[in-house]
Amino acid sequence: MAGAMTSKVSPLAPKTFPCIPEIQGVKLAVGSSGIKYGTRDDVLLVYLSSGTKVAGVFTKSLMPSAPVEWCKKSLKHGQRHARALIVNAGNANAFTGQRGRDSLRRIIETTADGISCRPSQVFAASTGVIGEQLDDEAIRNVIPVLKGSMSAGSFEAAARAIMTTDTYPKASHQRVKIDGVDVNIAGIAKGAAMIAPDMSTMLSFIFTDAMLPAEILQTCLSEVTDRSFNCITVDSDMSTSDTVLLFATGHTTCKAIIKKVDDPVLDDFRNALKKVSIDLAKQIVRDGEGASKFITVKVSGADNNGAARAIAFSIANSPLVKTAIAGEDANWGRIVMAVGKSGEKADRDNLRIQIGSVVVADRGGAVIDFDERLLSELMQKQEIDLTIDVGIANGKAEVWTCDLTQEYVRINADYRS
Repeated sequence: MAGAMTSKVSPLAPKTFPCIPEIQGVKLAVGSSGIKYGTRDDVLLVYLSSGTKVAGVFTKSLMPSAPVEWCKKSLKHGQRHARALIVNAGNANAFTGQRGRDSLRRIIETTADGISCRPSQVFAASTGVIGEQLDDEAIRNVIPVLKGSMSAGSFEAAARAIMTTDTYPKASHQRVKIDGVDVNIAGIAKGAAMIAPDMSTMLSFIFTDAMLPAEILQTCLSEVTDRSFNCITVDSDMSTSDTVLLFATGHTTCKAIIKKVDDPVLDDFRNALKKVSIDLAKQIVRDGEGASKFITVKVSGADNNGAARAIAFSIANSPLVKTAIAGEDANWGRIVMAVGKSGEKADRDNLRIQIGSVVVADRGGAVIDFDERLLSELMQKQEIDLTIDVGIANGKAEVWTCDLTQEYVRINADYRS
């Protein structure tokens, strides 16, 4: 996805940017390459101290960008060590062929030379227009400046530099203990459209000062991604560029030797990582292009959890459901339609649909005497809960989406201009 940032901040945005402390072993710098946004900062360089471990989860698109291919290869063949992250906004470097791969390689090599590390220890991400060649020289020219302006606490500037059509910078933080020792987890993200599971048009970079083996770090990230970034949708379109990277600098150590991801000493860390990831994922939905409503879809009674997830996404991705909610019309018949088209088992005569606190359908028919006034009030709120039981078994799932408004069409009709 691409396009410039819009000036109007989403009505669903958090009121303030979170207070994020310095993460030991992480320094950040931002600058302007001018490739799309004039003088606006559009390049992020993150310096990571020696010994930093990395884990990654990426789009399953069969048209992955050059940076996605690079990061996957580095994780597969390397030692999962990272020394730098370089990110640009305004150009996705996707569907750019060998020229795009060569551009990325030159950016990687310039970054590696600047901090004296191997190219395989430099990770990269790009977001923006698909199919346009990346002006790597413009980015390479900025890197020496960035190297000289590193700061440990500039997370808001970092989050702003990676924005495209986002209307606000996204970040989250948690502090927990591992074996009695305080550790920090901080993350930033971008994304507003082309958002769908596996994953979405999103980038997210999460940093912790914990010391963890790379294999455990990867398991933790894969686990929380499935419960956060893979539970959101704005428009059902899967991006070429989705990247989530988790970096652990190892500056905070504990006496415990952690060899298994299910070690109880890691419970608080895993829960905190999940909270950060869910917070970032929900912020992406709250910034959905043109969004005016944040929608939670909860499905229960399905054949299994996978079936519940498929039904939930069938509802969350339905243009008819999303436009009805945008118009504050409690047209629950569209939810019935979306359940039916999911392809998963559902008992029509036991189906139950609840909007907010109001049950509108039960046992396969309309609830005749539900409170229309209360339902009308609920539909005017910025947050809408849809709760559906399909009456088959015990499978359940929860996903998050937003409504579909005329503003979404306007933004994407002018996408490349």
